[in-house]
Amino acid sequence: MIELAAFLGNPGLRYADNRHNAAWLLCACLPFYGDLVWRKKFKGLYAERDVPLGRQRFLKPQTFMNLSGESLEAAASFYKISPENIIVIHDELELPLGTLSLKYSGGLGGHNGLRSIKASLGTADFWRLRIGIGRPGDRLPGEGGPPGSGKGIYEWVLSDFSAAEKPALESALSEGAALFVKALEGDPQKLLPEWAKKNT
Repeated sequence: MIELAAFLGNPGLRYADNRHNAAWLLCACLPFYGDLVWRKKFKGLYAERDVPLGRQRFLKPQTFMNLSGESLEAAASFYKISPENIIVIHDELELPLGTLSLKYSGGLGGHNGLRSIKASLGTADFWRLRIGIGRPGDRLPGEGGPPGSGKGIYEWVLSDFSAAEKPALESALSEGAALFVKALEGDPQKLLPEWAKKNT
């Protein structure tokens, strides 16, 4: 059972509609979002709700993306939640815009938020709901700046979605919110055949 969900992003109005904040945009699409009461806790914004299966907890780290693990580890440690009962919702460069992917464990794909979480939890064995944002013009890591700098990628993830991208984004957020609710309500393992990678 999923006991803790962490939506990764950067705090502040300047980042609100960035590609890197796709998870926070999805969070706002949840059918019960308006019923959640958010408060400052665990270096983030924290909310919870009671359901027949038990208590579900939600976290939006306010540490900025690269230190997301500090917030998540604080909440998981306080409530004694095992990594396998945690789901992290995040943007994903390696998936095209409009694509969603549910997976358990695996690599980090160069995502600094995931790196921080693995370092803080001591494992990569947690659930992920990945929201595809694609690469800028199929850019490879490091292109757009000095070799290995990743400058082009940094600028891309910290830029807003364009008007032309909005239809695909809105479809992904809507489907992603529905998928997230299904993962909360049952065994996410059963969702993998359909949602390992799906173009919405």
